[in-house]
Amino acid sequence: MKQLIQAGLAIMVLVFSTIAAWYEGSTLIHSTWEWKHTAIFSKWINGSVNHANDILTIDYFIYAAKFAPAYPLAMLVSGTYLLILIGFVLFKGNTRPFYYFLACVGIMSLVLCSLVSGSPTTGLKMLFNTSLLLGILAVVISLTFVIKNNNKEITN
Repeated sequence: MKQLIQAGLAIMVLVFSTIAAWYEGSTLIHSTWEWKHTAIFSKWINGSVNHANDILTIDYFIYAAKFAPAYPLAMLVSGTYLLILIGFVLFKGNTRPFYYFLACVGIMSLVLCSLVSGSPTTGLKMLFNTSLLLGILAVVISLTFVIKNNNKEITN
């Protein structure tokens, strides 16, 4: 029951922050000077961005992450928490696979961190730091458990 309540709260935060980030990022439509730097997915799909109609919704989230990062950060943290909670429930009673799963989540977070590492904007720097922290925590916790368990197996 505890995990169900936690999952419900994480989903509510994730949905709310996604809608809020989408709304905040929609101001990209009016920021024509930013289309060249922020409408990355739109350029990949459409070739060029000449009109507001050419901008894809996913680029709104990039814009929000760059210039209004509170809700994208809430999306990252709640999404990561939800993913770890799902792994905990799936691997309940089987700790070794859970910690390998946790290491994979940490590696994914570090990959995300590397994608935004060179950005000059404050928002993406905050996203970088948060993703780096989440990734390091997940990998260190999983490695600590695996090393501790391997030492127990060797001494037994």
